[in-house]
Amino acid sequence: MSPAAPPVPAPVPLARLFAMAFRDLIDDLHDRLRDRGWHDLRPAYGFVLLAAEAGPTSVTALAALMGMTKQAASKLVDAMEAGGYVARGAGATDARQRPVTLTPRGRRLLAAVEEIYAELEAGWAAVIGEPRVADLRDAVLAVLVDRHGDDLPPIRPGW
Repeated sequence: MSPAAPPVPAPVPLARLFAMAFRDLIDDLHDRLRDRGWHDLRPAYGFVLLAAEAGPTSVTALAALMGMTKQAASKLVDAMEAGGYVARGAGATDARQRPVTLTPRGRRLLAAVEEIYAELEAGWAAVIGEPRVADLRDAVLAVLVDRHGDDLPPIRPGW
């Protein structure tokens, strides 16, 4: 009688791998941002900056995106405004509506983020090759476009 073969481990689910890769990339991003002098950032800032990048947004829209109360979103915007990343304007028809827009400092931060993302992707390419990184990007994009069309879903926290 021959010994039983060891069980074959189940493949790691893609969702778990994506979550690990995301966390790894974001941790590296924040480390590199700190190395470049961006010391006053909080993880939630990125979601607000990306939402405001497309154009003015509102605290109400940010609260919905982030899954938090309007009061919490307002405090987050207050902190970001104090840091010079966003500004609140005057509403065109309602003084209570104060659109949140990016400042030049917020745009510089987003440019630094994009530069670091390119560096991180280059690190992946050094391990698996540029064609495989491009294939991975294309495959994930194809799945997202299939599910959402050309209007990709916003990036938002998973808490």
